[in-house]
Amino acid sequence: MPKTSFKELLDAGVHFGHLKRKWNPAMAPYIFMEKNGIHIIDLNKTEIKLEQASSAMKQIAKSGRKILFVATKKQAKDIVAEKVKTINMPYVTERWPGGMLTNFPTIRKAVKKMSAIDKMATDGTFDTLSKRERLQITRQRAKLEKNLGSISDLTRLPAAMFIVDVHKEYIAVREANRLNIPVFAMVDTNSDPRNIDFPIPANDDASKSISLIIDYVAEAIAEGLNERKMEKEKEEKDPKPRTEKKVEKVEVKGEKRTRISKVEVEAPKEEPKAKEEPKAEEAPAAKEEPKAEEASSAKEAEATEGTEAKAEATEGTEAKAEESK
Repeated sequence: MPKTSFKELLDAGVHFGHLKRKWNPAMAPYIFMEKNGIHIIDLNKTEIKLEQASSAMKQIAKSGRKILFVATKKQAKDIVAEKVKTINMPYVTERWPGGMLTNFPTIRKAVKKMSAIDKMATDGTFDTLSKRERLQITRQRAKLEKNLGSISDLTRLPAAMFIVDVHKEYIAVREANRLNIPVFAMVDTNSDPRNIDFPIPANDDASKSISLIIDYVAEAIAEGLNERKMEKEKEEKDPKPRTEKKVEKVEVKGEKRTRISKVEVEAPKEEPKAKEEPKAEEAPAAKEEPKAEEASSAKEAEATEGTEAKAEATEGTEAKAEESK
């Protein structure tokens, strides 16, 4: 990433601020001095802040996320539109539509409506309409294109925002702060840098100053996109990481299979419990056997006692018979 020199910033007039009576006290750390009633910005701090912001934006672009550029000032419109188109990032150069971030689904509906009109023109349904209806639809399409044409590729909320004039685009800053979207901005001496995550103290009125800052930022984003592209190409050429992932997946599947097999093996181990049940049944049977033996022995004892009684009775009758003789 090429480093901006102090001389380049000086030649572009980045150091010129606003009149002393228009200054914002929060910008005091970035003001170098006052000359002829005009504040002069400290370019050393501008250089440091610009590098920090560019490196952060490079990382965002490398991750594949979008950065929304906002510049509705006359002197910044054409510059931003021209530079940002080359890096394929969304931008807003016309009026900032209120609720563009906080009410993003409604904005997406308007963009979809624009694409639906384009589809009508290609399908041939446009020709079936009357002349007046066609004229109304074409005017509506032109209006949507003017305001939202540059953000037609923005399918979700941007990862970051770059704003040229914070003082003018205060609504955009508020919306970004409400949604916790990081804000990168060119901050002049009349602006408040406290709501900006990455402030770049610079002259936001001169076209040369704006062009220099946007050029540097766009180069950083382009580098991030190129690095992302290179990494993707390397991944396609080297199938090793993919095979490792597959191996991991196979291992995981293998673990699952082993677990399933373990479950299948462990299931028959429950059979001993089934075997134990007959034991439990045999135990009462075994207990019942002694009871049966006791009952049979009692019966035998009773039978023997009965025979003995009968024998005694026969003996008694025999003795009585002898005595009678």
